[in-house]
Amino acid sequence: MTVAPTVSELEPPAPAVPVITIEGLSKKFGSLWAVRDLTLTIPNGAVFGLIGPNGAGKSTTFSGLATLLQPTGGRVRVAGFDPVTQPLDVRRHLGYMPDVMGVYDNLAVDEYLQFFAAAYRVPRKRWPPLVDDLLELVDLTDKKRSLVDSLSRGMKQRLSLARSLVHDPAVLVLDEPASGLDPRARVELRQLVGQLSDMGKTIVISSHILAELEEMCSHVAILEAGSLLATGRPKELFRTVTSARQMRVRISGQPDRLLTVADDEEQHAVLRRLVVDDGLTVLEYAEEVGSLESAFMEITKGIVQ
Repeated sequence: MTVAPTVSELEPPAPAVPVITIEGLSKKFGSLWAVRDLTLTIPNGAVFGLIGPNGAGKSTTFSGLATLLQPTGGRVRVAGFDPVTQPLDVRRHLGYMPDVMGVYDNLAVDEYLQFFAAAYRVPRKRWPPLVDDLLELVDLTDKKRSLVDSLSRGMKQRLSLARSLVHDPAVLVLDEPASGLDPRARVELRQLVGQLSDMGKTIVISSHILAELEEMCSHVAILEAGSLLATGRPKELFRTVTSARQMRVRISGQPDRLLTVADDEEQHAVLRRLVVDDGLTVLEYAEEVGSLESAFMEITKGIVQ
């Protein structure tokens, strides 16, 4: 797979270590707080999932990162730049894929990408190889001369992602990229996000499909009613809402069991009792990690603003 070329002509060059920091971000529309005092640090090279029900503040946060909304309070840094006072610098380093794609009905796929290449001031001589590389990356090479409006929903999503990569940004913000996609298209999109992560991109992504985020993301944050409820690694987040552990036990000749233990000491005592006291052949004894979906249901409260 050919990697999209770096647009070295753009100044200043992309920083070696991209990062996003959000400190006390708030946004109010009338009497409604869309985001309230949000503080997050998104690690370099992470695939960071933003999770929450409709109205949780995900899209508002993304719009703030992408320089599209001025916050009511707080501050944000994208690759060291402030979206409010340094919007052009942020746009050089950030690729934004909104939840709704703006379709240019009368443009072919390659013309669509060339339009955005021009907007980012990519030299015209770079357009042909850049477009070809991006279309290969998102598996749309055979649609190069098709009209954008003729594409399926999944193809439009992949094209929108290609558009966000035109200027080879260090940071990608993807707002509900799997929305409305069929299962095959979601798998393809998940694989593409993995490729982009392997290329060193820092990716911030939202989705209602928690199982997919659990598989893709290195870190997640759970929002509700504009406030941050929890953040951490997906496999560890369930531990923040329960002190008990469940151990899956597979014993020869018996169905699997799930046993609840309080701590390491009890975990070892249970295994010793099974093997030494009861004389059973234990084939597997491992902690059952709670799912991201379980953590989400435990942490959120169903708040309606």
